[in-house]
Amino acid sequence: AWLFKPEVNALEVHPGELVTVVYDLVNTRPVATAGQAIPSYAPLQSSPYFRKLECFCFKQQTLGPHEARQMPVSFYIDPALPKNVKTITLSYTFFEVGFKGKTS
Repeated sequence: AWLFKPEVNALEVHPGELVTVVYDLVNTRPVATAGQAIPSYAPLQSSPYFRKLECFCFKQQTLGPHEARQMPVSFYIDPALPKNVKTITLSYTFFEVGFKGKTS
């Protein structure tokens, strides 16, 4: 029901550098819909070093009928990241959650 994509697919980040990435989200339904984003990291060992300061994944998101929204993620990579980790992939899966609102 939602179209979801980052405005930038890849970027170079240096440990300790504060970065903000914007994601575009569109509710394709004619009714309000709520969802929760769950992040995942690859390789898994990078997870504790990926420090999000602001993220739409911290709470449920509700979009009105056909609403579009830009949502930022602000983060930095902890400089203690193991030296053998050269690439980190961040991805999100949105799960629909119950929503009791108007349907028109």
